[in-house]
Amino acid sequence: MILPQTNAPRNVLLVDDDEILLEITGEQLRHKGFKTVVAASAVEGLRLIATEKFDVLITDLNMPGAADGFTLVTAMRQCQPQALILLVSGYPDVDRAMATIALQADEIIVKPFDTSRLPELLIEKISAHKPAPRTEKQRVDVILRRCVPAIVNDWLTRAKTSEELNHVNLSDQDRTGYLPKLVADLIQRLGATDTTLLNDFAYISSSASEHGKLRYRQGYTAAMLVHESRILQVAIFGTLQNNLGHLDFSLLLPDVMKIADEVDAQLTQAIAGFTSAMHAAAVA
Repeated sequence: MILPQTNAPRNVLLVDDDEILLEITGEQLRHKGFKTVVAASAVEGLRLIATEKFDVLITDLNMPGAADGFTLVTAMRQCQPQALILLVSGYPDVDRAMATIALQADEIIVKPFDTSRLPELLIEKISAHKPAPRTEKQRVDVILRRCVPAIVNDWLTRAKTSEELNHVNLSDQDRTGYLPKLVADLIQRLGATDTTLLNDFAYISSSASEHGKLRYRQGYTAAMLVHESRILQVAIFGTLQNNLGHLDFSLLLPDVMKIADEVDAQLTQAIAGFTSAMHAAAVA
């Protein structure tokens, strides 16, 4: 079965750290009419995705190094959303493979498999392939703004189950405190056009200072303030993880840096408010 002479996709990126398998499979695909580029690592695959146009990605899931097939599927779906994606996975990796399917991989090929069947399978998939619809890409601040209730609820759930925090008996409203306003301040910071880091030019957040004072009155310690700040970062990054399909990856890194800086700056100001309230109580 030879690839028909039509407008069907022909450019294939094949990624696997098994160089023998890579060579055999690549040659089989070329014999059936595919133009095939091979990469022996996920890092090399990422470079090719960023610099060349492909109609098909076939990648192993588990590969050594800083990146793997999961990363490649995400990058391909973001950079070249119309591509057909086939993921190769062993039985122990089925759970991770299913997570990758959620990122719109089109097919899982379970190891071990007959490589001679791959060209025919690929031709069949090409014939039936309907490119994934483009999703509108959004900045981090846009995603977080529409997810504020989810962030607050996630934070509250985590805080209420934290052994370090839940020995202070508070209502949900009191435990949340100034958190919604802190998240709003963070989103405003993300939407700003400047590129300075808060460590050098701190944004002043009156809400953070008042939050620290409130926590002192509620019986918190400074260590508890640090712990709940960490929970906030977990809740924020969990929200971004849940919205990967909508993220504008070209702006993700600077926004992540801003999030880390803003949360740290808010914590610094909250501790200053906490200390101020403690000193005021001591001299009263």
